[in-house]
Amino acid sequence: MIVSLVIMAAYLLDRLIGDPRWLPHPVIGMGHAISALEKAIRRKVRSDRGLKRAGILLPFIVAGGSFVLAWGLLRVLAWIHPWLSVVVEIVLIATTIASKGLKDAGMAVYRALQANDLTAARRELGMIVGRDTQQLDEPEIVRGTVETVAENIVDAIISPLFYVLIGGAPLALAYRAVNTLDSMVGYKNEKYLHLGWASARLDDVANYIPARMTAVMLVIASWLYRLDAARSWRTIKRDARLHPSPNSGFPESAVAGALGIRLGGYNVYHGIRSFRAYMGEGIRPLESKDIRHTIRLMFAVSTMFVGLCLMGAAGCFALGWMQ
Repeated sequence: MIVSLVIMAAYLLDRLIGDPRWLPHPVIGMGHAISALEKAIRRKVRSDRGLKRAGILLPFIVAGGSFVLAWGLLRVLAWIHPWLSVVVEIVLIATTIASKGLKDAGMAVYRALQANDLTAARRELGMIVGRDTQQLDEPEIVRGTVETVAENIVDAIISPLFYVLIGGAPLALAYRAVNTLDSMVGYKNEKYLHLGWASARLDDVANYIPARMTAVMLVIASWLYRLDAARSWRTIKRDARLHPSPNSGFPESAVAGALGIRLGGYNVYHGIRSFRAYMGEGIRPLESKDIRHTIRLMFAVSTMFVGLCLMGAAGCFALGWMQ
């Protein structure tokens, strides 16, 4: 019961204040640690085989270190006073989720499009995606925003909360470390093919269950909002596995089906054009309102997950009380 209440408090804290710039963020520390470790590894290791072995150690050091530090901190605080540990755990969990940050980023693009300022919209999108945005037209800007918000429902909300249920703030921070590793070294290019392979695989494994849970909840949310839940489910079954990521295709295809739009297509990364499989039927063209619809679905799914946690805890408490 306490874990569920902690999850609810952390989620509400993130919804209210997000990630204030003045508050030190664990992910920034993780990023510095990853950069320092990468430099140290590359100074010592030259061969592809050596980098591959070092790549196995990297997530153990970063994710394991994040877990141990958080666990140790909470133990010390619990020794000082139990409530102090609970409050700090709520704050730590809130730093692992980003519902407000996702909403703010998506709405910044939406507002720029509403003002017919494509330059500003491209700039705002460029802050949250890796693709080149300088030449994108409005539908492509919308597509990039919808894909990013949909994908991050898993990475930035459901997965961290899922791991809180299993292992509290320490495991949620370990997950966030794995996710940060994937975003920094998990690329299939010449530089990171060997060093980042283990981080990328571990991120895929970590998101496997939450991604599929998110897809199901998106179908339910689509039905609640009177969108096309049946088409959302059909699109998941047909298109989710076409995505190069084993997980990202599930929330993206669910959103595409619910809204009747088509995601995927050609993206440009550092001047190189690449194709990502289409998802959705494209019954109508992409419009700026699709950003708002996707954000609304994001909040519905995250609220649904928190509600399920509370209902599950209440049920367990009731059964225990009856016994």
